[in-house]
Amino acid sequence: MVQRKKMVKITEELFNIIRAAVKKISGSDLNFKLDIPKNKNFGDYSTNAAHIIAKQIKNTPKEAAEIIINNFEYDKNLIDKIEIAGNGFINFFISDSFYYDIINEIIELKENFGKTNSHGGETANIEWVSANPTGLLHAGHGRQVALGKVIANLLEWEGYDITREYYYNDAGNQMLNLAKSIQARYIQKTSNPDFPFPEDGYHGETVIDIVNLIIEKHGTNIDTNDIEFFKDFGENYNFTEIKNTLKKFNISHDIFFNETDLYKSGEIDNVLNKLSEKNLLEEKDGAKWMVMDKSKGFDKNKVLVKSTGEYTYRLPDIAYHINKIKRGYDLMLDIFGSDHKDTYREVLYGVESLGYNTEKIKVIIHQMVTFKSGDERIKMSKRSDNVYYLNDLIDDVGIDAAQFYFVMRAANTHLDFDVQLAKEQSDKNPVFYLQYAYARICGIIRNYEEISGSFNYGNITGNFQKFLITEEEITLIKTLYKFPEEVKSAAENFEPHKIINYLNEVAENFHRFYHNHRVINQENKVLSESRLALCLAVKQILKNGFDIIGISAPERM
Repeated sequence: MVQRKKMVKITEELFNIIRAAVKKISGSDLNFKLDIPKNKNFGDYSTNAAHIIAKQIKNTPKEAAEIIINNFEYDKNLIDKIEIAGNGFINFFISDSFYYDIINEIIELKENFGKTNSHGGETANIEWVSANPTGLLHAGHGRQVALGKVIANLLEWEGYDITREYYYNDAGNQMLNLAKSIQARYIQKTSNPDFPFPEDGYHGETVIDIVNLIIEKHGTNIDTNDIEFFKDFGENYNFTEIKNTLKKFNISHDIFFNETDLYKSGEIDNVLNKLSEKNLLEEKDGAKWMVMDKSKGFDKNKVLVKSTGEYTYRLPDIAYHINKIKRGYDLMLDIFGSDHKDTYREVLYGVESLGYNTEKIKVIIHQMVTFKSGDERIKMSKRSDNVYYLNDLIDDVGIDAAQFYFVMRAANTHLDFDVQLAKEQSDKNPVFYLQYAYARICGIIRNYEEISGSFNYGNITGNFQKFLITEEEITLIKTLYKFPEEVKSAAENFEPHKIINYLNEVAENFHRFYHNHRVINQENKVLSESRLALCLAVKQILKNGFDIIGISAPERM
């Protein structure tokens, strides 16, 4: 894995400058932030160190900022100026000349630019999708599908060895309802059209497709009382379809973990026994309850085993997470829909109560998606006849638009997916806007090569500081420089939408540069090639960002 050293150097250098001054004044190390301001008028970096130290040294934040600055020792070639803003924020303006080398670095490192080995040698397990095989993936599953894909990519860019895992349950009432639905439709088609369909059965074309395949493979005279046959056939069919859908997203899980294995191995019984030994299992009204600690925000005990003997989801989920902990991962990530926002806390409480450390388990809760076609809302019920499947969405908008739209907003916010907009071939469509920037650069390079022959990048690497001097060029170069930090931030916080926000900034600054300056100027070859090198760097950043979020990079549009 290639490491980029320069970006680490500038942030570390600023941290060291601030830390040394703060320690000199206060005699201690204090925690402060170093951020990139959204408004360029506030510099390239900003720190709140003065606010942190002000109370200790009995000064206002603004006075503390002046004291801190007076104690700075720094390279004048790195920092152009330092200003105090507002009530004590210290803003750093980095010398423009510092940024030019980034063009060379991007072009030389290519697809490795932005990758680090900061978590090299560490392992991470990401469990997501995990839909039970009662049917195909509907469009609502797409958000989790896309989120997990990008987060796995981000963690790989930070050096993690990733295990992609899918956890499912092929037992329980849902699978039984599927089996009975297939059984009923088979009997209706082969012998008794009036055979009653189960009240909680699964409607829709998928069950019909399964029945037709059963008839094709096994005929019309199978034992209709063999409910396990119908269950197994339906499960295999649905899982094949689910995996085929995931393949369209270029997702291949390493492990498919069956909840049933936890029963067979005795791990679920072991959880019950250990909870009982710790006096955390209460029997009441014929059911078994996990005793919850009210001081941790739980209002009542939770059922693990119903009075019917049926296990609730909490029990196998506790056993499953203990199983993952024992596998020794450095990071375990669960991605759930908002319907799990309360229940996962109960599961982790059970794991902790049995003496296991859950600090390495991180949980992402994503909000739901509303799909619209114009003003009409698209429904997705699995048991109705009106099902909008994920495959339908891909057919409607394409895999790139599907992947992009699902991750373009923060996971903890509701997502409105405008199917009509996602089909548009215009700048109104955000995925088209980004891909068009990439295709435009490819076109610029083709045009230059048609006019002047092949582009010799090696001849112009020393001229950037002399020729790339306009405001639009410098702003674009500074934007490219931020890419590794954006990747790091998105990975550390499991926030893939930040990459899209950053790529939009790159595209906007590129278009501004392109509209204000001729790239190909036959009267000034060195200037043309300097600007072409900048275009190459932008193209590479867009491509690397596209690779992370999982969309293609078309050279023509």
